Amino acid sequence: MTGAKRKKKSLPWSKMRIPRCEDFKQWCRRRLPILEWATHYSLKESLLPDTVSGMMLAVQQVAQGLAFAVLSSVHPVFGLYGSLFPAIIYAIFGMGRHVATGTFALTSLISANAVERLVPLSSQNLTTHSNTSVLGLSDFEMQRIGVAAAVSFLGGVIQVAMFVLQLGSATFLITEPVVSAMTTGAATHVVTSQAKYLLGMKMPHISGPLGFFYIYAYIFKNIKSVQLEALLLSLLSIVVLVLVKELNEQFKRKIKIVLPVDLVLMIAASFTCYCTDMENTYGLEVVGHIPKGIPPPRAPPMNILSAVITEAFGVALVGYVASLALAQGSAKKFRYSVDDNQEFLAHGLSNVIASFFFCIPSAAAMGRTAGLYSTGAKTQVACLISCIFVLIVIYTIGPLLYWLPMCVLASIIVVGLKGMLIQFRDLKRYWNVDKIDWGIWVSTYIFTICFAANVGLLFGVVCTTAIVIGRFPRAKTLSTKNMKEMEFKVKTEMDDYEQSTLVSSLSGVCNEEATQPCLNPKCSLVLDCSGLTFSDYTGVSMLVEVYMDCKNKSVDVSLVHCTASLIKAMKYCGNLDSEKPIFFESVSAAISNIHLNKNLSILSDHSEI
Repeated sequence: MTGAKRKKKSLPWSKMRIPRCEDFKQWCRRRLPILEWATHYSLKESLLPDTVSGMMLAVQQVAQGLAFAVLSSVHPVFGLYGSLFPAIIYAIFGMGRHVATGTFALTSLISANAVERLVPLSSQNLTTHSNTSVLGLSDFEMQRIGVAAAVSFLGGVIQVAMFVLQLGSATFLITEPVVSAMTTGAATHVVTSQAKYLLGMKMPHISGPLGFFYIYAYIFKNIKSVQLEALLLSLLSIVVLVLVKELNEQFKRKIKIVLPVDLVLMIAASFTCYCTDMENTYGLEVVGHIPKGIPPPRAPPMNILSAVITEAFGVALVGYVASLALAQGSAKKFRYSVDDNQEFLAHGLSNVIASFFFCIPSAAAMGRTAGLYSTGAKTQVACLISCIFVLIVIYTIGPLLYWLPMCVLASIIVVGLKGMLIQFRDLKRYWNVDKIDWGIWVSTYIFTICFAANVGLLFGVVCTTAIVIGRFPRAKTLSTKNMKEMEFKVKTEMDDYEQSTLVSSLSGVCNEEATQPCLNPKCSLVLDCSGLTFSDYTGVSMLVEVYMDCKNKSVDVSLVHCTASLIKAMKYCGNLDSEKPIFFESVSAAISNIHLNKNLSILSDHSEI
């Protein structure tokens, strides 16, 4: 008995496999995606477009770094650090090859709440005026960046914890309407926060529930204090930025290098302000002294982590959701895959490690990612090259931006949010596809405006979950036995025509077989949609994506048993083939159509001969 017991205890250990060198290499490739694409990097094909894209991206990183640092209520130089270190870390651990990580408007706005609450502007007179040993900045500025770095550190720890718990699989609850509404609402908040710089007004920091409305109430109450010079310069900057960027977009196929209007505007405004002494003549607020160099790393203050936990959760969730949407969009556009859990690790480390280098919370930005698309970037090498140019700015050009007017910087922020603000146009699509998604968008946007981005995101996820649970009892369960018999019968009938047909059943989720490449050049796919009792915008988009993928691979797709609402939604959502019918009342009707098309193609081949 004793021997038997010992044998039983040793049994689990005998089943354990000793890790091999190959397993370690595979783990490294999975957790360090740079090892996967760097080994296949083509210097001849990719280096030139990546270099051009990196130069253009560096201009955006510098402009947005300065602007979003001010938005985060810290010294502008810390925005330059936030444009450098997170980009390097994400290039190593991230899977999005066209995602530009760095300072982000939404996370900066969230961290500003913690900065203003723990180190308010009124405490500046209470702190010592002596400069610290770090870049010659005051104790007040170092206290503020300490709070922002603490938010970044704790937010990154939360993201890494979510990676360990494998919570990336739960992101299916964060649907496209929720992300669109949350980012649009947060962009509206950012524009509102820049109103004081655009108008040249002195305004106290206003946040909290309904703070959005209190800001505009304060503006209208003190409308006489608007600085006319700042207002005119803001309007001129916005017009120039919008006009030149639209021209770049129109002629991007004819010109290889687009005009870096952000950099040109910053240089022109700084030079004009210096020559005319606008700071003293008109009282125009400028960026001020920007010290050179990078200070040695320092741990963020750990004693205030409990005080910033709310903002840290907001940074972790909002930053991850916005970044994941961009990574998935680039992966879909350029045909590669993105692991949701790996993105948690990449952004978590980008925040944790960068917090030791005085960085504000980071995430991927839509404007910078779109810039990589338009300039033809191939890989994350473009982001690494942009970091070289950001380093040059930090060590040489940075102090020359002393005279950059704050109203110009605010104009760059507002125009950079154009991609988020025009998401209002999505409302028409949601209304035509699924009115429930339209309601989720509107309610999520309202909650984001009234409270905050993280509150709006949470509300949208809860609404989506409740609606899915409410719709789930209406779902049907189809007999797979009948489907197997139908599939066998169809394949038997079509053998004479040397054409293969796959009959697939849809019950809420599209079959992955539908997207697999077909070995036979003449394939057909029949999707039985009788199990789809409801269809939202995300589901319809996925179905249209399957159809377009099959169409690009010369696979004919037939949809049977579709409801009238699904047919209407798919016709509105996608560019379906108008020449060939794709919707049928039954599987047999779809099969008959496949027979007919095959006979017609045979007759056509004979007539050509």
